[in-house]
Amino acid sequence: MAETVLSFVLDQLSTFLREEGRLLGGVRQEVQFIRDELEQMRAFLREAEAKEEDAQPTLQQWIKQVRDAAYDTEDILDEFVARFARHRATGFYGSVRRIFSSIKNLRARHRVASEIQSIKSRIKSISEAHQRYQSEYGISAPASNSLSAVNTTTWRYSRDDALLVEEAKLVGIDQPKNRLISELLEGDDHQLKVVSVVGMGGLGKTTLVKRVHEDPEVRRHFPVRAWVTVSQTCDFQYLLKDLIRQLHEEGKKPVPQSIESLNTTGLKKIVKDFLQQAGRYAIVFDDVWDVEFWNTIKFALPESSDGGNRVMLTTRKADVASASCIESLGFVYRMDPLSFEDSWTLFCNKIFKGNSCPGHLMDVAKGILDKCEGLPLAILAISGLLAMKDVNRTEEWEIVRGSLGGELEGTGKLDRVKRILFLSYNDLPWHLKTCLLYTSIYPEDCEIACYQLINLWIAERFVEGREGRSIEDVAWGYLSELVNRSLIQVSKVFYEGIPHECRIHDLLRVIIVSKSREQNMVTITTGQPMMWPSDKVRRLVVHGSSSNSTQHHQQRPNYCFDHLRSFVTVGSADPLLSKTLLSQISRSSKLLKVLDFGGQETQEEIPNEIFKMFHLKHLHLGGTGVERVPKAIGKLQHLEYLYLGYTRVRELPVEILKLQKLRVLRVYQEVDSSDDDYGYHGFKAPSNMGGLLALEVLLHIDASSGSTIVKEIGKLTQLRELGITQLRREDGKELCSCLANLTSLRELSIASIGKGGDREIIDLNHPSLSSSSSFLQSLRMLLLCGRLERMPQWVAHLHGLVRIDLNWSRLRGEEDPLESLQHLPNLVSINFCGSYQGEGLCFKAGGFLMLKGIHLKRMEGLRWMRVEEGALPHLQTLFLQQLPLLEELPLGIQHLSQLQLLCLYEMSSEMIEKVENQKEDSEDYTRIAHIPEIVIGSYTDDGEWRLRQLWEKKKKKT
Repeated sequence: MAETVLSFVLDQLSTFLREEGRLLGGVRQEVQFIRDELEQMRAFLREAEAKEEDAQPTLQQWIKQVRDAAYDTEDILDEFVARFARHRATGFYGSVRRIFSSIKNLRARHRVASEIQSIKSRIKSISEAHQRYQSEYGISAPASNSLSAVNTTTWRYSRDDALLVEEAKLVGIDQPKNRLISELLEGDDHQLKVVSVVGMGGLGKTTLVKRVHEDPEVRRHFPVRAWVTVSQTCDFQYLLKDLIRQLHEEGKKPVPQSIESLNTTGLKKIVKDFLQQAGRYAIVFDDVWDVEFWNTIKFALPESSDGGNRVMLTTRKADVASASCIESLGFVYRMDPLSFEDSWTLFCNKIFKGNSCPGHLMDVAKGILDKCEGLPLAILAISGLLAMKDVNRTEEWEIVRGSLGGELEGTGKLDRVKRILFLSYNDLPWHLKTCLLYTSIYPEDCEIACYQLINLWIAERFVEGREGRSIEDVAWGYLSELVNRSLIQVSKVFYEGIPHECRIHDLLRVIIVSKSREQNMVTITTGQPMMWPSDKVRRLVVHGSSSNSTQHHQQRPNYCFDHLRSFVTVGSADPLLSKTLLSQISRSSKLLKVLDFGGQETQEEIPNEIFKMFHLKHLHLGGTGVERVPKAIGKLQHLEYLYLGYTRVRELPVEILKLQKLRVLRVYQEVDSSDDDYGYHGFKAPSNMGGLLALEVLLHIDASSGSTIVKEIGKLTQLRELGITQLRREDGKELCSCLANLTSLRELSIASIGKGGDREIIDLNHPSLSSSSSFLQSLRMLLLCGRLERMPQWVAHLHGLVRIDLNWSRLRGEEDPLESLQHLPNLVSINFCGSYQGEGLCFKAGGFLMLKGIHLKRMEGLRWMRVEEGALPHLQTLFLQQLPLLEELPLGIQHLSQLQLLCLYEMSSEMIEKVENQKEDSEDYTRIAHIPEIVIGSYTDDGEWRLRQLWEKKKKKT
């Protein structure tokens, strides 16, 4: 939407006027005028866009004009800065250069001033139309932040549809329904209990809770009941009046006439007084959008009763669900999409009236159903559309499958799905809208690397800096908010529950791509013949193509990329196409901020033209064949992010020190690509590396040159992630001294010289340097790769530590690593590889109270393990790998009541035989019968990796 673009550009204009205004000279007032006029139009634009679909072409054209003017303003100012901001030299020669530059650039300055004047004239014309449309369309300005009445009404109708779904059409509801009923009825507590159901729009939260609320057993247990639809734009007084009416009607009492004249406080008192006298109650607040609603309504809900009072909430936002349960005996139920089996049942019930799908439609029907990804409302809408098609004409179904996205943009039966998803999108502030729309760069069904995504947001200037917080923390907050709103789905988590990979629901992605295309935000190509947009290309993304597109390269003319901001390749893009486009972009684009060329293995060097890109902030060349970084890297003085992971670069030039804005520097290569246990090669850095004071991430720096480079690390006090390779034993003391300065460090990786078990000793036991109570107290993850004579004493005091990896430590039997770790209060993950030479490990009672995962690998001397009762109460996964002398499962494994997964990889044949051949009435079997999943992995005689799952154990458990 244009309002999103406009808000973004206005934010950039404000920053520009604050930081670069002195460069503008006589045109500063014009730029200020442009900013002020655009600001006045923003509130009107928000309301206008709510009516855009039903508006006359003239209003739609006006909206496009505003967007284009905003983009062009940004282009002109960026070009202005690129031309003039670099001439800031000092001293005598600097003065001469400035004079020469000012004379040389008089013509260019005049041209920029002329373009700004032209923009000003356009803005004046657009502003006059703005005044006219205000009266013509009856849109007030400034407008409220609420959605238009049209959208609100549509949302109400959609929710009513959900409430009216017949019980016979519901599938997959019995288990969650029974679980929620149990949560409502169990116990005889006297405290208010809140049960929250959270999930994205269209999952069926309302339908599920309605069935629970209407269940006969629930009705018998709670004589006083009410259902209140909150929604996004609720009028709180109206909501309270509605609740009062329902309660009095339920209790067969007259509704007080005074409610029409009472304020909010008076209405809440009536609710509270009624409920205190009425006995047990169960109230549903459906579709709650913010925490503030709960914080306000809870004071009208009394807690005490004979059998417990209950409140149920449905919400799209995880923070609302958790906040409502904090002060009560609460329970949060996260609504999952339907399984494929349940989705298929619902699909067929709607179309074929419960009969089987005809064989000739099976493939196309499953293809269509896949698009719905278990979203009940989407399944009902799509199947409603298909029910109108001729079942004997497969081509009609194929047309639906091929144009599913197009149906979402039309006015057909899928329109209500679109409305529901649009409501969540429209509720976002502009910066989150921009971030969500940016996910259109990723293909359908793509697993998105969260760290990559947030750094792209930062480079694109979508993330607003906040005092006292790092820009990366703010960006993670943006992602968290989108996850809370169920607009982004986390598919994989890293340690401490940090999102590692995420994805976008297919149906939501259709809307995102549509809106992104409207705004000319992203242009995507796969190399196939295509029509390039008439608008200026601003962000070009190359996706992998299933077919060979080389034949089309010669037909492609040289396109103009003068206004390009970003060039990103995603997936296995065609190398010839990517290199051709990169060559064109390098020659013509001076405004590029993002260049992400990751994974293009055929790219062996960095084109020289890239170093002329004054605005470049983000350079990602990970996974390419690049071997060398030229000295010209020093010209990229705005560069903030440089990724050279999995490349052949092993050294950086001294010119890297000119990059004073560099925030992230990742340069490394696997020692052995076939086995990640051997760690990484780092890069040799200039001797005065400590001059890069803005660095927050430094991975992995080669310390083999000695104490000089280690001392430099201590100057980088903003570091949050640090990786060191090739550390010498004699530099351990100096490193401890430096680490004491890094008070913000969250992740630390240290590897000594050598490979595998032949690594040199890491000496980090220096109490005089590490005894401070603040030493590494911010650390969350610690990876040590190298021999240890003993565990560093300070490890036992890392109370914030969540994960520890010890690789090739080869600790002697008397140096049991578990002793130092067992009482760390937040430790959830342990990974040991070749770390211990003792014969046994004992997890003692009362130890590792938060640990959820253990991975033990390559400990050749380990013969036995024991788990005492009361140890590892929350352990969920246990991996045992390449422990050749371990012939028995851990003694006491039956105490691990929360264990969900036991993996035995490349273990002794004796152990595998015992596990596989246990009889169900044997004592050994009963020790592991509670484990839902046991997986055995081994290599066959042909060298192929094979996994076997003990399904009979899992089935018996379920």
